[in-house]
Formats: sequence, structure tokens, C-alpha cells
Amino acid sequence: MSYLGVVLSILILLSGCSSKKAQTPTKQKTATKRQTLSYKPKKQNWVTTSLYNEYKKWGKTPYKYGGLNTNGIDCSAFVQLSFKNAFNITIPRTAKEQAKKGYKVSRKSSQAGDLTFFKTGYNTYHSGIIIEKDKFMHVSVKRGVSISSLNNPYWKSRYWQTRRILP
Repeated sequence: MSYLGVVLSILILLSGCSSKKAQTPTKQKTATKRQTLSYKPKKQNWVTTSLYNEYKKWGKTPYKYGGLNTNGIDCSAFVQLSFKNAFNITIPRTAKEQAKKGYKVSRKSSQAGDLTFFKTGYNTYHSGIIIEKDKFMHVSVKRGVSISSLNNPYWKSRYWQTRRILP
């Protein structure tokens, strides 16, 4: 394999969810660290409670590109299924299409239930759901389904937009 081929392969592996339609991967990525599910929110309302219930269902699920179940799931499928299960709202399958739904809100005015999006590569996007102020649940390639901070330098530098779908 040429040097360019190796570099492109590494970039593809590091890019996270893609905006392209998911296909079954040849290799399954697994979570390297299992998450503890004892994370307690500071303030709960029905949206936060519903989202934490989804997190509890998915909390030990590893990342798998194109995955749709607890054996493995990717970011956009996790967002899609969580919204369907928690709120009975159907949203598109890919992060790029999800980013067209609802309406844009500023990061400062984001609230539980808002979708948050990141540009992780030239044409790749990552999606998650705000669960508390400055925290979002998503599927990490390394940690699987997890809760991360929007203030984490990695996510902060790749932040793209937040969209509100819930009334």
C-alpha cells in the first residue's frame, strides 16, 4: 500500500461517523473502556430523564460503523433511535441529514434534547444529543456510547452547530 493509501486509511478510521449512507463494516470496533452507568444529572426534567433512560439502555454499547443495535452502533443511529424511543420522533439516519432538521440555536442557549453536531473531517460529521448544560451523549469510536463535555478541547475545536427539534 502506498504512503498516500496508508494516510487515507488512518484519516478514515479517525473521522468518526460519516455523512454517507451507512454500510456494514468488515471489522467491528469495540469499546476499549466500559462506561459506568451511575452518572447522575444535576437537575432532571422529563427530557433529561428520558435521555438518561436511553443512555442506561445503550451505555455499554461499542462503536460500530453502520451498527443499529446493542452489539454496536454509530453516532447517527444512536441519535435516531434515542429520539424515536424517548420522544417518538423520527429523524433521518445520517448526521448530515439530521443537521437539516429543526432550527439552529446558539451553543449558549442549548438545552437537553437539542442535537449537537461536529465536523470531524473534510466531509464527515458527528452527532450527539445535549443531555445537560455543556454535556452531550454520543457514540465515541474509542469509548462507545458515552457522555462528553462540549468544553473538551477535541469537541470544542470541531463544534459545528446545535439544532432544536423538540417543542
